[in-house]
Amino acid sequence: MQLRRRFSNTLLAGVLGLASAFCLSPARGDQGADALLGKAFEEIENNRLDLALDDIEALLRAKPNFRLAYLIKGDLLLARGRALKTFGNTPQGQNERLDDLRAEALARLHAYRDRPSQNQVPRYLMQMREDQRYAIVVDNERSRLYLYQNENGRPRFVADYYISTGKRSGEKTREGDEKTPVGVYHVTASLPKNKLSDFYGSGAFPISYPNEWDRRHGRNGHGIWLHGTPSDTYSRAPRASNGCVVLANADLDALSKKLQIGLTPVIISEQVEWLSLDDWNAERNALNAEIERWRSAWESLDTERYLTHYSKNFSADRENFADWGRHKRQVNSGKSWIKLKLSNFSMFRNPGKDELVVVTFDQDYRSNNLANAMKKRQYWTKEGGKWRIIYEGAA
Repeated sequence: MQLRRRFSNTLLAGVLGLASAFCLSPARGDQGADALLGKAFEEIENNRLDLALDDIEALLRAKPNFRLAYLIKGDLLLARGRALKTFGNTPQGQNERLDDLRAEALARLHAYRDRPSQNQVPRYLMQMREDQRYAIVVDNERSRLYLYQNENGRPRFVADYYISTGKRSGEKTREGDEKTPVGVYHVTASLPKNKLSDFYGSGAFPISYPNEWDRRHGRNGHGIWLHGTPSDTYSRAPRASNGCVVLANADLDALSKKLQIGLTPVIISEQVEWLSLDDWNAERNALNAEIERWRSAWESLDTERYLTHYSKNFSADRENFADWGRHKRQVNSGKSWIKLKLSNFSMFRNPGKDELVVVTFDQDYRSNNLANAMKKRQYWTKEGGKWRIIYEGAA
C-alpha cells in the first residue's frame, strides 16, 4: 500500500499492520473511543486518508481531550505533503509524551487483535455467587479491563475498556513500588467526584488490597482504586499510575453502574488466561467435588480424613497445621453428630504464580452442643495433584 510504504520502518507502520485485525474483529459492547478509532484506522489501512481525517475529527468532537487522536490527526495532515519518518511526526514533539501515545495506540489495537472468542472465558471466574451480578478481570499487560455478567453461573462477556495501570510490572509487594497488585479482590466503597480532587476524575472505587493472601506474604500498601482521569485528560499511558487501575471518565461512569459495593469481584492479572467453556466447567466441577468431600469428612467426625484436606503449610488465626489438628481432635471428641450446610459459593482462581483458588461461602454449622453461622473464606492450593486448604478464616 502507498501509505504503508510512506511509513515504512516506522512505528505507525506497525500500528497500521494491526489495523486490519482491529477492524475485522466484531465489536462487542459499547467500545466508545476504540470503535471510533477503529473506523479511522480502517480508512487508513485502505489509503482513504481524507475519510480517515473526517473520522478523527468526528472523534475529537466527541472526545475533545483525547490526545492520541490529535497526534493521528497531525500525522494525517502532514502525510498530504510529505512522507513521514515516524508516528507522531511533530517537529516540536516531546519524546516521552510521544512514546506514551505510541504505547497507547499499540495497546488499544493489540487488544482487538487478540480479543477472546465468545467460547472463551477468563480462567479465574470459576463460580460467582447468585447475587454477584458482574465481575471485573484486569489484564495489566494488555492494558484492558473486561466486564463479565453472571448468567446463571456462567460468566458472559459484556464490555472491555482501555486502562492504565502501575508504572512498574510484576506483583505488588510494598507501598510505593508503583505496581498494580495481582490477585483476587472486591470493590469496597464508592468515592464520589465531589469528595475527591480533579486528579481522580469522575470518581473512585477502592478495592480490598491487601487481601488475606497478600498479608500472609508480607505484602503491604493501601489505596488501590479504580478511578477516572483529570478533566483535561481523556486517557493516560498504559503504564502511568502509581498502582491504581485508571479508566477514561466515560468508561468509569459506564462501569460504575454495574458495581456492587462489597460484592463485585476484581481479579487483577499480569496477563489473562483464557479457557474454553468445556475446560472451565471441568475445573469448576473438580474443585466443587473436592469441597464436597471436605464437607462430608467434617460431618463424619473422622478427624484424620478431615485433615487430609489441609495442606501441611496451612495457617489460620495464628494456628499452623499441627495446632489445627490438635484443636479439631479435641473438639470432635465432644461431638456425637455434626451437620454442615454450605451456600452462596464463589470461587475465583488467583492469577498469581501460585496455583490457588479463593473460595467464599456461607457456613451453617450444627452439632449436638453448638450452632453457629458465619461467612467463611478458604484458599485452596494444589499439592501433588490434589486440592488442599492452605488458609481458612472468617470472610
